[in-house]
Amino acid sequence: MSDMAEAIRQLILEKGYSEDSVKQIIEKALKAAYKKTYGTDENAIVKFNDDMSDVAIYSRKVVIDGVYDPVKEIKLEEAKLLSEDLVEGDEVDILEDPTTFDRAAVSTGKQQAHQGLNEDYKKTLMNEYKDKVGEVIIGYYQRERNGNIYVDLGNAGKVEGFLPVKFQSKLEYYQKGDRIKALIVDIKPTNTGIQLILSRSDKKLVSSILEREVPEIGDGTVEIMSIVRDAGYRTKIAVYSKREEVDPVGACVGLKGVRIQNVIRELESEKIDVLKWDPDPTEFIKNALSPAQVDRVVILDAEKRQALAIVQDTQFSLAIGRQGQNVRLANKLCDWNIDVKTVEQAEDIDLSNVATVQTARNLFTDDVEETSYDEINTVSELPGVNQEVAALLKESGIDLIQDFVEKYDEDSINVENVSKEELDKINDLINQNVEFVDDEESETAESEASSQETEEESQQDEEEYFCPECGAKITLDMTQCPNCGVEFEFEEDEE
Repeated sequence: MSDMAEAIRQLILEKGYSEDSVKQIIEKALKAAYKKTYGTDENAIVKFNDDMSDVAIYSRKVVIDGVYDPVKEIKLEEAKLLSEDLVEGDEVDILEDPTTFDRAAVSTGKQQAHQGLNEDYKKTLMNEYKDKVGEVIIGYYQRERNGNIYVDLGNAGKVEGFLPVKFQSKLEYYQKGDRIKALIVDIKPTNTGIQLILSRSDKKLVSSILEREVPEIGDGTVEIMSIVRDAGYRTKIAVYSKREEVDPVGACVGLKGVRIQNVIRELESEKIDVLKWDPDPTEFIKNALSPAQVDRVVILDAEKRQALAIVQDTQFSLAIGRQGQNVRLANKLCDWNIDVKTVEQAEDIDLSNVATVQTARNLFTDDVEETSYDEINTVSELPGVNQEVAALLKESGIDLIQDFVEKYDEDSINVENVSKEELDKINDLINQNVEFVDDEESETAESEASSQETEEESQQDEEEYFCPECGAKITLDMTQCPNCGVEFEFEEDEE
């Protein structure tokens, strides 16, 4: 079986299959051919050489005096020819020659082997690339069909890159052989291997490229807090650093703009605004509307996250952007509904009582703390939190900060696709932005407030009245002064 030995060698050394997978596939193929020939494979035994250089298939038969099933039984006289020591009831392995199997059986075996090799090949590739989703890969334009682009990834065709129309960046055009850098967003099996679904429009592509260009992002000195993108036209990135001496925007832009220019070049000249993230929404909104200069930001409704940005006439079109693109991206970046007005337009709006109205609304709310913009109750409300991670936690029943802290302290948070580093980062944000009040202190404060209110009411009830003539003490039920006898009546103040 020299041909079989050579096939095994090629599969292991040249094709990269594991020894165990080759064994299983060949064994299934030989047994499939055996079963096609003899109607069963229950007694078929496949044996390999120690060095995997050859393979053989045997029929395991029972030694018996009278044979009823020649596939599973052998006459005692015939068995004695193989070994004089064999007696009735023993089992003996009889070597089979696969070349004697009928053509249909051989075809079945080949088909089984081919299918098994193909499935094992796909499984191997899937395991190799499953952890690469979210990574950037480089390939070359190969062909186009219905607007979809097929990308050569340089691995002999076993892995194909596929860039669908919906994931392509607007205004980008390619010719055969053009270099394409894209983000892997999904993996799918094909008839010949696997297909990597690529994207040039995903915002993660920008953050991945920026992270490679800016070492401060890689080591955690600078953090990307938020990023939004209109692929092909403009991207806005909000960055932040806990270290006061570090300028996060300057680190991303680089000396003379070298770093950000490298990113822009990778995105085919797409405009990129790098701005500073700020916990103060008014400052963050000002920054988000860059490159426009904003004179003033007014919070119209903190609960509904509505704000007004006031700019000079010369900055209005820049703040709005082409077809409203700049203000639309700023809305998404800040997660606020931003209305942009010129100074003249804002004069028609009474802004003097905006703060007063908001304060009055809080005064007449049952629980002021609930409407306070500064209070943070859920993980998603934490400044700078990764909203995708917050959403995964919420799906797992961990939405409130109190729940997160309790489970984090117990080390009992186990959410798929959420790493320990991400949980640690959320815990750091909680420590920086949330102040917990002890239940006993809260109850004591409420009790003191209630007692104070009761005292004030009691003081109001015990207010003293005096006669306007002689100054003697009187009560509300009297009609004349007991001292001087002057008559009087009490009138309720309309106010």
